[in-house]
Amino acid sequence: MTDAPLKIMLAAVEPSADSIGASLMRDLKELAPSASYSGCGGPLMEREGLRRLFPIEPFAVMGATDVLRVAPLAMRRAEEFAAAAKSIAADVAVFIDGWAFSRLATTRLRKQSPATTSVKFVAPQVWASRPQRVKFVKRYFDGVLTLFPFEPPYFTKEGVRAEFVGNPNFQAAWRARGNAIAFRARHRLDDVPLLAVLPGSRRREVTRLAPPFRRAVERLIGALPDLRVVTPIADGVSTVVRKEMRKWPGDPIFVDADEKYDAMAAANAALTASGTASAELAVNRTPMIVAYKVDPLTAFWARRVKTTPYASIINVVANRFVIPEFIQEACEGSAIADALLSLFNDPAAYVEQASAFDSILKELGVDGPSASRLAALRVLEWAHLGKKRSIGTVPPSSGPAP
Repeated sequence: MTDAPLKIMLAAVEPSADSIGASLMRDLKELAPSASYSGCGGPLMEREGLRRLFPIEPFAVMGATDVLRVAPLAMRRAEEFAAAAKSIAADVAVFIDGWAFSRLATTRLRKQSPATTSVKFVAPQVWASRPQRVKFVKRYFDGVLTLFPFEPPYFTKEGVRAEFVGNPNFQAAWRARGNAIAFRARHRLDDVPLLAVLPGSRRREVTRLAPPFRRAVERLIGALPDLRVVTPIADGVSTVVRKEMRKWPGDPIFVDADEKYDAMAAANAALTASGTASAELAVNRTPMIVAYKVDPLTAFWARRVKTTPYASIINVVANRFVIPEFIQEACEGSAIADALLSLFNDPAAYVEQASAFDSILKELGVDGPSASRLAALRVLEWAHLGKKRSIGTVPPSSGPAP
């Protein structure tokens, strides 16, 4: 490592990645106080000192149709990212999640700034679909930092430098586990049955999932007339969530990030989109149903490339359906309501999920060494691999990190 201050580029184009990026930046700032940070990220990364090149909100999309819609803008922004790296002679670029944008930006980065190290933080889920992406990673990334312990072998067996660090967001949820009693007292809920509803962190997710979720709640209230609904609102979708849910039964309570984990802990059960929320609910020992739906084109494509039967990471780690999943055509109100009702009325169904969470979360490393600190250490260690690679002193990737 040279004495010159490091110039670090970061790319995070979704809310969960913004949170991971902010955690990474906090540790990097402690370990390398003179480093500078630029790239694309959300409000959390800006708060940590990121010089933002362009807004990320247009890229918070899911599915083939939406990806195609934003592709022209994404290509322009990828060019801007690579040009910025070249202009400052960036030492390292860290691409956090967001596979589509990462792929566009890192190919341009390798052409425009070949001496910049490329690190992928949050590996593409090659265990779930499109295992051929490992070849792309080997060609364009100098190292991979994974969220899940079973991921590195998929890369190291192909000669890719990869290491498990864990998920900073899961660890943050573990440290901030909610207070159910305090939440119920604040909102005067006493012992009423409480359902947490989490319809996603992207606008299209919310609008697509709100109708079947509402039908499920309507049916559930037929069996549980006193049911109340609580919805933690993700950054960036507050307006659309309130609009979609304002006339729902169950007198929805909307809470922001400060009360999110208290709300999860207080809920008797949850209905959630697939994503980070399932692990956050598990941390708070809240049994749940996962339901998800995408546009027909994405569903058609996914069926041809998917190699795992599970949508939730909890089920992936357990390698069984700990959490019932209602995906695509199965994502309909009556079936979801019946599954939720069993969580309210059947103690055995409740206990089965909650008891499984402990071993799964331990495997995910929620109470282990700091994921963001481990990632920061590796980013700094790998920061000059790009320079060495560009002059031929190291191969593009050389197996697992020590």
